[in-house]
Amino acid sequence: MIRRVTVPSLYTPPTYAHASVVEAGTRLAFLAGSVPLDPAGELVGAGDAVRQTEQVIANLTEQAKAVGAALEDVVYTDVYVVTDAHETLDAVWEVVQASGLSRGPHSSTIMGVTLLGYPGQLVEITATVAVPQD
Repeated sequence: MIRRVTVPSLYTPPTYAHASVVEAGTRLAFLAGSVPLDPAGELVGAGDAVRQTEQVIANLTEQAKAVGAALEDVVYTDVYVVTDAHETLDAVWEVVQASGLSRGPHSSTIMGVTLLGYPGQLVEITATVAVPQD
């Protein structure tokens, strides 16, 4: 259903694929940005990008479950981090790696941004999921 591709003529990525191919006829789910809010709408991990990433991954897991999928079914993510420091991007990516998202490995882009939607929010992840057939 999903074929992960690492292009031999390009730099070998550490924990992601250059491309993910999903066969025709597969159900895709496009998950809205997962944010670091708890079920009551309170920010988790104020000022802590790593803790916020853990919450974002937990919320992303719930989003995937709601469409009949799991983290290993994710084929693509965009990871947004409010930072201009590579060290912060690296710390967030370590959480992503440990989450099971890199098990595929999925295709991903991680980027530093200026501002996200909620006050104090430092991390957001959007995802495309290949939903397993019943």
